[in-house]
Amino acid sequence: MKLDQTDFQILQLLLDNARIPWKDIGEQIHMTGQAVGNRIKKLEDSGIISAYSLIIDELKLGLAFTAFVIIQMKTANHDAFIRFISDQNEVVEAHRISGAGCFHLTVKVTSQEQLTYFLGKLLEYGNYSLNLSIQKLKQSSTLAAALKD
Repeated sequence: MKLDQTDFQILQLLLDNARIPWKDIGEQIHMTGQAVGNRIKKLEDSGIISAYSLIIDELKLGLAFTAFVIIQMKTANHDAFIRFISDQNEVVEAHRISGAGCFHLTVKVTSQEQLTYFLGKLLEYGNYSLNLSIQKLKQSSTLAAALKD
């Protein structure tokens, strides 16, 4: 699907507020709500829009610690590790990476004790290096930044 400027405007408005009514989008880009809805449906059907998300204040939920963990695996068979991290609620994001390490995990926990327990279980699969976030400076979609230009 080839995107035009109107599609990019719709995507930007949805990135700013995924719950914005089609009618309100239409008013901002000079289209009817129904026409906006048709475009959004095409963006969804083509896979450009794959999901809508919710941003939660993690501190208010008690998730006070964000850890970034690089895993150096003990074995070339990663299947058991992938199953393990899929079952761990603390792991909110996981990437297979190149360079120093095999996987990069983003882990969110309520306490140091919970993090220590998780890291202990992680040692079954490999060694790790750990970085703790001390302040979140920015949260945005790469696409959102690109669309603003």
